[in-house]
Amino acid sequence: MEITPGTAYGFFTDTSVCIGCKACEVACKSWNLLEGNPPAFGDGYDNTGRLDAQNWRAVQFHDNVPDNPAVTGQGKAWLMMSDVCKHCQHASCMEVCPTNAIIRTEFDSVFIQPDVCNGCRNCISACPYGVIEQDEHSRVAQKCTLCYDRLQGGMEPACAKACPTQSIQFGPLDELRERASRRLDTLHAQGVPQAQLYGHDDSVYGGLNAFFLLMDEPEKYRLPDAANAVLPSRHNKRGYLTTLATAALAVLGGLIALRRRRARDDDS
Repeated sequence: MEITPGTAYGFFTDTSVCIGCKACEVACKSWNLLEGNPPAFGDGYDNTGRLDAQNWRAVQFHDNVPDNPAVTGQGKAWLMMSDVCKHCQHASCMEVCPTNAIIRTEFDSVFIQPDVCNGCRNCISACPYGVIEQDEHSRVAQKCTLCYDRLQGGMEPACAKACPTQSIQFGPLDELRERASRRLDTLHAQGVPQAQLYGHDDSVYGGLNAFFLLMDEPEKYRLPDAANAVLPSRHNKRGYLTTLATAALAVLGGLIALRRRRARDDDS
């Protein structure tokens, strides 16, 4: 694939063919020299847990057992999804960064410049997907870069190249959206009505450059649905009003405290 600057690239992740092999995680860590975290098994098979400074790819495992006890163990299904930074069009992390360390690259990906990041953690709080974390050694924010260095060298991201089932597909966004629509139509024709696309249009944070084909509701994959996909409060009018009101109360409280202090000083 020829990779051309000025073209919007991204990921289309088809969860219907994810086998949970974690090849994407291994490839990501290997290329980006990420140490990872000690494995910690909880109630399921997910020993990664979540995306953070040392895990830029994380395969989710969700035990989708039917609610009816009579069929438990019969037709039991797993929901698996390789999660990653969504490279949102409305990237709240980029909007809150005070040093302009977070930029949109010539490939339309969201990239954190480590030499400009001051470690303020604003982006960590702002990200609606919780994909950013601060590296404990460098003290800068880290997340998936869409393998920016590989793209500059004309190579596809390591995770997509390593995926054995093509669950993770990389390419120009226009082509990926067309491919995703065809895949969705195929699944619906095969009798899978619950299959749905997530983030392929502008209904979720203006559109996601890393979007998904899901086999159940977004909440099952720890994703906010379109109705609940609201940017942090500082990015909407109600949030601005709340912030202004809070600031005004803080100023008023400071003035009252200062006046009382001066009154005590005068009395003494």
